[in-house]
Amino acid sequence: MERRTIQVEEKVPAKLLIPLSIQHMFAMFGASVLVPFLFHINPAIVLLMNGVGTLLFILITKGKAPAYLGSSFAFIAPATLVIDKFGFQYALGGFVILGLCGMGIALIIGKCGTKWIDIVLPPAAMGPVVALIGLELAGNAADNAGLLADQIDMRSVVVFLITLGVAVLGQILFRGFLSVIPILVAIIAGYVAAAFCGILDFTEVQAASFFALPNFQAPKFNIEAVLTILPALLLVTSEHIGHQVVTSKIVEKDLLKSPGLHRTLFADFFSTALSGCAGSVPTTTYGENIGVMAITRVYSVQVIGGAAILSICASFLGKLAALISTIPGPVIGGISFLLYGMIGTSGLRILVDSQVDYGKSRNLTLTSVIFITGLSGITLKLGNVELKGMVLACVVGMLMSLAFYVLDKLHLTND
Repeated sequence: MERRTIQVEEKVPAKLLIPLSIQHMFAMFGASVLVPFLFHINPAIVLLMNGVGTLLFILITKGKAPAYLGSSFAFIAPATLVIDKFGFQYALGGFVILGLCGMGIALIIGKCGTKWIDIVLPPAAMGPVVALIGLELAGNAADNAGLLADQIDMRSVVVFLITLGVAVLGQILFRGFLSVIPILVAIIAGYVAAAFCGILDFTEVQAASFFALPNFQAPKFNIEAVLTILPALLLVTSEHIGHQVVTSKIVEKDLLKSPGLHRTLFADFFSTALSGCAGSVPTTTYGENIGVMAITRVYSVQVIGGAAILSICASFLGKLAALISTIPGPVIGGISFLLYGMIGTSGLRILVDSQVDYGKSRNLTLTSVIFITGLSGITLKLGNVELKGMVLACVVGMLMSLAFYVLDKLHLTND
């Protein structure tokens, strides 16, 4: 019997809500707490603001767009420069200003509409851009699993294979209740395997207190720090549009129209500005959670909200947050292999569903150049911000599509 889809605004039975919410929290946890570790701040404040930001996102989008807001990686390079020169509080100031500017862009989009997206990102361009969201993270999944190390630990390989194997087989074999929590089951199986292999470290759990308040900090402002971080606005906006497109395909609803790109983008940047005011890192919609929805076919914002509440609770429970952080890399890597692949496949689905005609030179050229740009490792530096991977490919695709549109209007193309 085919697994039932739970749609965006549908209520989830109480017996499913908690495990499904835990599954989403585990999916985002590894990547989300990595950013505060890189910035040398306590991850508790990040867990708190990720949860608060997600709940606000659900509120602003009227519960019509399922998305979990986790720590953004787009700011790591410029924020690191600011932290080294001025300190973390000045990076917070940059986050606040960027969030406010992003909210302004969202209001402009609300007035101008989204028809321009079909011009600058037609299906032949949007498909590969969305696919790159998952494909360019393939190396991260392998690195988390320890498969790219100079000396590969066979214990990590065993844990990775068990985690991935349970996730894959769960997709095919699980029925009933288990069929909607294959990721959670795979994480538990991988954790147990890691315990048997002796690669768990409970040192931080023992040292952590049961209850602890997150470390709030106020932002400080400096024009140089703000200008260093502000160019990341392009990265986050491009990433957000890509995530909304792929989520629309998964849930089979056009989220760019309802609740509207202006609402989702405003909510995303509002969360970033609020996080900067509280002492946390910028947030963004998370591909890991999009992958979970694709696998489980559970799109309910109620589940996303449950994960957000659990994240808020974890921020005050030192032991719990420390325990979750003991999930080893091979487990995260095993899950990521499947999640990132699902996102990549969603990009290919756009090409199939849109029936892109590769007999036309423009479509073949667009898709080819975008894929190679995104996977080539090319980096374009604009000041202290680096454009690479999916974001650079998106910019190239938009410029090419716009050029083709102009040439069409001038009747110069040979279609």
